[in-house]
Amino acid sequence: MSSLTTFDLPVAGMTCASCAGRVERALRKLPQVASANVNLASEQARIEAPEDSLAALIAAVEGAGYQVPSEPLELAIDGMTCASCVGRVERALAKHPGVLAVSVNLASEQAQLRIAPGTDPQSLVRTIADAGYSASLLDIDKPTRPSAERLLQRERWHLLAAIALALPLVIPMLLEPFGLHWMLPAWVQFVLATPVQFILGARFYRAAWQALRAGAGNMDQLVAIGTSAAYGLSLYQWAVTPAGQMPALYFEAAAVIIALILLGKYLESRAKRQTSSAIRALQALRPDQALRVKDGREKMVALSELALGDRVLVKPGERFPVDGQVLEGQSHADEALISGESLPQAKQPGDTVTAGAINGEGRLLVETTALGAETVLAKIIRLVEDAQAAKAPIQKLVDRVSQVFVPAVLLIALATLLTWLLLGASLATALLNAVAVLVIACPCALGLATPTAIMAGTGVAARHGILIKDAEALEVAHGVTAVAFDKTGTLTSGTPKIAHLQAVDGDEGQLLQLAGGLQRGSEHSLAKAVLDACDERGLELPEVADSRALAGRGIAGQIGERRLALGNRRLLEDNGLQPGELAEQAQQWEAEGRTLSWLLEQSPEPRVLGLFAFGDTLKDGAAEAVARLKTRGIASHLISGDNRGSCQAVAQILSIDAVHAEVLPADKASLVGELKARGTVAMVGDGINDAPALAAADVGIAMGSGTDVAMHAAGITLMRGDPRLVPAALDISRRTYNKIRQNLFWAFIYNLVGIPLAAAGLLNPMIAGAAMAASSVSVVSNALLLKTWKPRHEEQRP
Repeated sequence: MSSLTTFDLPVAGMTCASCAGRVERALRKLPQVASANVNLASEQARIEAPEDSLAALIAAVEGAGYQVPSEPLELAIDGMTCASCVGRVERALAKHPGVLAVSVNLASEQAQLRIAPGTDPQSLVRTIADAGYSASLLDIDKPTRPSAERLLQRERWHLLAAIALALPLVIPMLLEPFGLHWMLPAWVQFVLATPVQFILGARFYRAAWQALRAGAGNMDQLVAIGTSAAYGLSLYQWAVTPAGQMPALYFEAAAVIIALILLGKYLESRAKRQTSSAIRALQALRPDQALRVKDGREKMVALSELALGDRVLVKPGERFPVDGQVLEGQSHADEALISGESLPQAKQPGDTVTAGAINGEGRLLVETTALGAETVLAKIIRLVEDAQAAKAPIQKLVDRVSQVFVPAVLLIALATLLTWLLLGASLATALLNAVAVLVIACPCALGLATPTAIMAGTGVAARHGILIKDAEALEVAHGVTAVAFDKTGTLTSGTPKIAHLQAVDGDEGQLLQLAGGLQRGSEHSLAKAVLDACDERGLELPEVADSRALAGRGIAGQIGERRLALGNRRLLEDNGLQPGELAEQAQQWEAEGRTLSWLLEQSPEPRVLGLFAFGDTLKDGAAEAVARLKTRGIASHLISGDNRGSCQAVAQILSIDAVHAEVLPADKASLVGELKARGTVAMVGDGINDAPALAAADVGIAMGSGTDVAMHAAGITLMRGDPRLVPAALDISRRTYNKIRQNLFWAFIYNLVGIPLAAAGLLNPMIAGAAMAASSVSVVSNALLLKTWKPRHEEQRP
């Protein structure tokens, strides 16, 4: 057994001594546990066990019915160059006591961890240093390190210097095809190549040594060994060649390989920065200050000084510094970068505003409802970061390959050297072929293939209002065969409107005007629908007297000389009236699932004046969304708790394939489970009532405004209530997954073809270096093509 470590694990959920005893017994059952004591008061378990036992200890606590809380942590990592580096960092962190989960991203150069409370972050930094890399804690408010631009500039200068020194070494080779034979003196070649090899190429030696010290392999070792071999062979040839003769030197091969690799690294760094442009654009939306209004005075203060309930004044053209509710003023807000909605949204008292949106033409007084990490913008940034840091399941194949890649290449290079020597080739020929193998076998492309595509795909999706929670949702969504829609709030607006009305005398305007007069001041949802309709038609509402509610029936009041009432069929029966000529129409509208209201005149002469049918109106784009799914061969289902008539009416209008009406919320999840038996299912709901069904589906898609429930219950959240974003989300998923597969195919095929060609002596080391640099750049560039993606409905806008 390895040396014992003391673990202090927090345990949540214990309520009494028997709970503590239960956890203690569960821990002591583990054969590797030397001792375990659980303290109910401190809610801590102190355990002595081998340092690699943490996962088993947590599993034991959870198996006993309790939880071990965890905390998120992000680290910025410097020095990673390929997939092998990623694997080594992940393995080192996974062995650290206190680390529950870890994911390292080569493209963003970050590690995302879940750690047990009490774990020292600095010990994790030291663990990464022991593995041969450097790390620092990532500032949550500034996820992109401020030195990134400076590092890119330094890479640019190193590249220019390498090109300037290597170019004279290549000129003689360029002149050969023209019959011009001219060589630089050996000492000049030595002077030009040495700074490239040991100053500009020092990064490869440092990284190679750190990896070697950690007992692992990486791309830098391949480059360092390969170029050192070419440089060393040149020194040897120079030393043994008699004076007066020109030795066969390979200084140019070493220098050009390093210059080409530096070129590839520079282009790769630039491209990787573009993949994270969505995060930087979102971060740039956050203002640093706000104009606070307190006791009638205005004062510019830092956001850190604001508190919930504070009032801030937002002038035209400024960004909203907080999430809040408008108290005074009218304006429009540009929320394009937050929700993807290109059209400005009207704002007036009572409306909500989101931090980062741009205020339009009016001054608005806003009451603060969310600050800092609790704002919608902060949650969006965190969601996009989490998705970009996560690994898709397909990446597991790359991780397995990267563990054995470098050692395998070193063995192939050694075999190439020995084989050529046994075949009678000169040492120079054998060594150059081995160098070509080392140089062309770069696992960079493998390491970048998946994360760059995920970063580009999730970034462009976020700009259009589609928030993808994790890489697994992105990968699964491309294979969806059926989409189940909730009705209310998803395909329909969720607020009742007047769907139909009919006046007995044919004067619908007067019918609406009288109904509006009766409903003045009412907060009922149906009353609001009547008042909205009056407002849309510009009708002036008459004064009402003696207005009173009729329990379970409706409302009554006096308008002029007439006593009127508006309500349901029971009101009709109470007044001894019959539907008359409206009976057939009422029956038809009821079959559609409409809610009916009758307008009656009670005096001077009781009679029916007209009929209103209320219903939930379809959202703009609902029909287009279902049609787009149909063209892709994706079946659509409607799952709703509403009555069958209204569900059938919606399904008929939208051409939905199957209807499941009057389904209880608890039964929605089981129905989704039945659909999953036939294929991959996406569930689309509002993220609150449909949370169980969203979680049960292969892919949950929440229609909402970025609320906590929507973000946590679903793998994908749509920031606008536009149903057309559903096929758009599946489309960007499919395109991103295709890019991942394309990148992995070319990364694998590049090595499968390149290494044998190099071993066979068919690749010059310099060409191998150029191909290696090109492979990484091409993978990242291919992923960046996703940035041009737009939802189909946005492409069709004039």
